[in-house]
Amino acid sequence: MAHFDTLWNYSKPAETESKFREMLEAFSSGNNLSEYLQLKTQIARTFSLRRMFDDAHKMLDEVENQLPEENDLAHARYHLERGRTFNSSGNKEQAFYQFTKAKHCASSLSEDFFTIDAIHMLAIIALPQQAVLLNEEAILYAENSKQERAKNWLGSLYNNLAWNYFDKGEFEKALSIFLRALKWREEKKTAPEIFLAKWCVARTLRALNKLEEAMTIQLALFEEALSTGEEDGYVYEELGELFLLKQDKGKTVFHFEKAWQLLGKDAYLQQNESARLERIKRLAEK
Repeated sequence: MAHFDTLWNYSKPAETESKFREMLEAFSSGNNLSEYLQLKTQIARTFSLRRMFDDAHKMLDEVENQLPEENDLAHARYHLERGRTFNSSGNKEQAFYQFTKAKHCASSLSEDFFTIDAIHMLAIIALPQQAVLLNEEAILYAENSKQERAKNWLGSLYNNLAWNYFDKGEFEKALSIFLRALKWREEKKTAPEIFLAKWCVARTLRALNKLEEAMTIQLALFEEALSTGEEDGYVYEELGELFLLKQDKGKTVFHFEKAWQLLGKDAYLQQNESARLERIKRLAEK
């Protein structure tokens, strides 16, 4: 693993870019070309995460022009980030082409982590049934890999597969896989991921109309978030939905008001789930 990957903070891409820029000066494009180009692909990713797609493509153009003829990890990472940039900007066709290239490049190098990354990105842009098959392929790849970093994909892959089933309305199957993901996260003792995994379990329990079980989990998450001083808008949203079903108007409005305060300005939700935000806002105003 290139050591600069440990510097990633996906929630703060601008700060990550600054760290990468500092490291870039330490790499010689002549003496360490592959890592130099890999690092530039990650700078491009900091741009795409901020929806600065022209800047991302410009950086990736620079990488493409310097790629050696012989396939190496820089090729796989170039195709991954080009694909992510196309995907985030809405060009699914080009994203598919790039992720497929990344998969083949990484697989030919026995780079399991990046092969799985490519498969999981193909699953993200696939239709529901194909997404299930791709995530199952990625899970098998990770479970059978002898590379520890590749195995670390499993929590995310279980989560993604569960959402595939959730989106198809197969809530019982989704719940069983979300519980599997939660167990995996608890074994790894990663607090933020455990929090999210519990939220997913509770969300699926609501879909199954198991409201008391869902409420118990969400209230526990609410207390946990308050204790750390980091309120969670998605927990407030879910509590709003649960109290709405219980016909508790006061608590419904309170929780949707808090959800709107925390989620209303989220750029991703504004672009991709505007109807969801409108519902939160409407229920907060009653």
